[in-house]
Amino acid sequence: MGYGQYSHSAHQALTNARKGRSQGEVFTQRTCHPSMDPMNLGKRESRDSETNPNSIAIIFALDVSGSMGEIPARLATHTLPQFMGAMEQAQVGDPQVMFMAVGYAGGDRAPLQVGQFESTAALMDQWLTSMYLEGGGGGGDESYELAMYVAARHTALDCVEKRGKRGYLFITGDEPPNTVVSRNHIQRTLGTPPADDIRIQDMIEEVGRTYEVFYLIPDPERGQRVGRQWRDLLGDRVVVMETPDDTSHICAGLVSLLEGGAANLGELISRLQAAGVSAERAQAVARALTPFAASIARDGAPRPTMTSPALPSGSGKSGIDR
Repeated sequence: MGYGQYSHSAHQALTNARKGRSQGEVFTQRTCHPSMDPMNLGKRESRDSETNPNSIAIIFALDVSGSMGEIPARLATHTLPQFMGAMEQAQVGDPQVMFMAVGYAGGDRAPLQVGQFESTAALMDQWLTSMYLEGGGGGGDESYELAMYVAARHTALDCVEKRGKRGYLFITGDEPPNTVVSRNHIQRTLGTPPADDIRIQDMIEEVGRTYEVFYLIPDPERGQRVGRQWRDLLGDRVVVMETPDDTSHICAGLVSLLEGGAANLGELISRLQAAGVSAERAQAVARALTPFAASIARDGAPRPTMTSPALPSGSGKSGIDR
């Protein structure tokens, strides 16, 4: 639901306490936690409260296949407080964070796990570390579309209903998109299926009505392999990171750019460095964000301006200053 107040110092203390622990020591679930089982899922709600009057819903849908478990591990041991700290610094509403874990609906024991929207450090951390990092995967069939389906049809957001503002859905992954949301997979994981399969293009359009959707690829090598397929669906909302360690900074940067917390990439870099991020890492974050920032005119590049409202004729100047 997202009640309670966030404390950055408390969150930092939680992650500091487990630095140096192995992934298996941090994520102790060996099957899906009952509270994260999506079977017969109702609605996950992100609601305003006295302490969070301007809630903004943020979903991290994390691929937990064998090659992708490093991202939830880094969030739990190092970087999630950095994301929340950046949200505070940019004065971006009252973030309420929900975690989903994504696997392979055709074979994994827990192909989808769904937490709750939370505002406090302790509860965010509890849901994150309650995920079962199954480490399976279908060799190209990870079911990212199920996370979209849950976000679209099984969440209720005050930021949308009261203020007409979309939430944020960040999906991490390194496999191509499936062409449909399978009716059979929905039945297996959620219990009540739609009448037919749903085309992935239609699912993206539907979830995009209530969420700003981004697909994050961990590194350029995997970006070369799957980036084009995702770009055909999401355009510049596909972000190829230089390292999975940048996940929190990338997500925070995307929210800041869209919400106006940072006017452009230059301002974002300055804020990252002021928060203690090295110049090298801040520049890497900026490089990854440049295509999307350019698409919303926040990359800091000068824009062409019309010097005359009339269309030019003959061989004279174009009428555009660059």
